[in-house]
Amino acid sequence: MKIKLTAKPGTSSQVKTGNWRDMYYPEVDKEKCIGCGMCERVCPEGVCFATGEKNSKGRNIYDCDLDYCKGCGICAEECPTKAILMKEEKK
Repeated sequence: MKIKLTAKPGTSSQVKTGNWRDMYYPEVDKEKCIGCGMCERVCPEGVCFATGEKNSKGRNIYDCDLDYCKGCGICAEECPTKAILMKEEKK
């Protein structure tokens, strides 16, 4: 049996999520973020990244690229300070 793929393996960074993301998206509380990079390490799509900005405490801020986010919530679950909340997406 031959399996047909809709995208070639390793090309998820080239495929925007569009309107098929799960019901939720991550929102980062920039003041709670301690810049640990845990979200970047655990994101299966690689959409969490350091912005190069610092919050009022002088810590690096991380954010998520919603164009490619699938809404899995792993980043929010693993964030040690709970700076990432999954918000319901209104369509």
